[in-house]
Amino acid sequence: MKTILHIIDTTGPGGAETVFIDIITHLPKDKYRSIVIIRGKGWVYEELCRRGVKPLILDAKGSFNWRYLKSLVGLIWREKVDLIQSHLLGSNVYCSLAGLITRKPVVATFHGAVDVGEKERLKGLKFGAINLGASSIIAVSDSLKRNIVERTPLKNSKTCVIYNGINTTDFRRPHSAAIRRQFGWADSDIIIGSLGNIRKAKAYDVLLQAAALLKERIGNLRFVIAGQGKGRLYDELLRFRDELELGEIVHFLGFNDDPAEFLSNLDLFLLSSTSEGFSIATIQAMAAGLPVIATRSGGPEEIISHKENGWLVEAGSAAEIACAIDRLIMDTVLRNTLSIKGQEHAKQSFDIQAMLDGYQNIYDRLMQ
Repeated sequence: MKTILHIIDTTGPGGAETVFIDIITHLPKDKYRSIVIIRGKGWVYEELCRRGVKPLILDAKGSFNWRYLKSLVGLIWREKVDLIQSHLLGSNVYCSLAGLITRKPVVATFHGAVDVGEKERLKGLKFGAINLGASSIIAVSDSLKRNIVERTPLKNSKTCVIYNGINTTDFRRPHSAAIRRQFGWADSDIIIGSLGNIRKAKAYDVLLQAAALLKERIGNLRFVIAGQGKGRLYDELLRFRDELELGEIVHFLGFNDDPAEFLSNLDLFLLSSTSEGFSIATIQAMAAGLPVIATRSGGPEEIISHKENGWLVEAGSAAEIACAIDRLIMDTVLRNTLSIKGQEHAKQSFDIQAMLDGYQNIYDRLMQ
């Protein structure tokens, strides 16, 4: 049996964190022993514990923490780790350095272009360390691979693509009326939903603008956004919503720990992002049998074939989003076709087993 050490930067909910947890909990336990390190308690910790995995907490405060690296190296030796799997920039850097010191193979996964900011401090040194220490670098979409290879010194020869996957059967649920009952909405009201934490790249301000454009034309539209929200950006969105007089139409529901249940309440799914490494939420919505409207923001173009199994619009365009919503609402046949074809495509192309097979092939090759 081989021992794999799994590490991620963040502790809160999100797409990268979901993939991190799914890999750990779905790898065959008779083949791999998993050790998990996270940087503090939070949603990731609680979800791992709920699934029967007890993570180790090892904090890495500061721009570079030598004590963290030393502890990491010590644990690798002590636990006889055979391979290190890291996620997101910070963990990819530390684990690449630890891999150089311990001579262990490192698989470094990037989940989004927003993880690699233009003003990232010491970017050359960080990616130099990953180039030297990582045996394989994974991007979750072709567009993300092109983006990070063009903007950083990462070696193209070391970088490959493994699409994120989900357990598609979990999202085939009967339609729920829970949100309708919560807000007292009629059966004739059309519920459009978005799923994702409140971050700038999600462009919920553009969603609000699209809702404002549609408000007078289609009076029975309702928008719900499920995602963790706090801080300045969230407050600005609430103020913008009030300025547009959308308080009765657009509702921010906060963090949702059951995306399948949330999606089962919707009539249509909208992704308004300006940047997506992949978009777990999009394939979740397709697996749930929802017609999907998504922006051309990176990952969605590799998930959706326009007008075949979903509808693509330009990122940042409230007018295009509004037109797409109008078109799908008015055309029942088109809406049903996108639902059926989208669900089939999600099952065939983005089921969790394809993702796991991709990672296991790399693990087995590096641990020969």
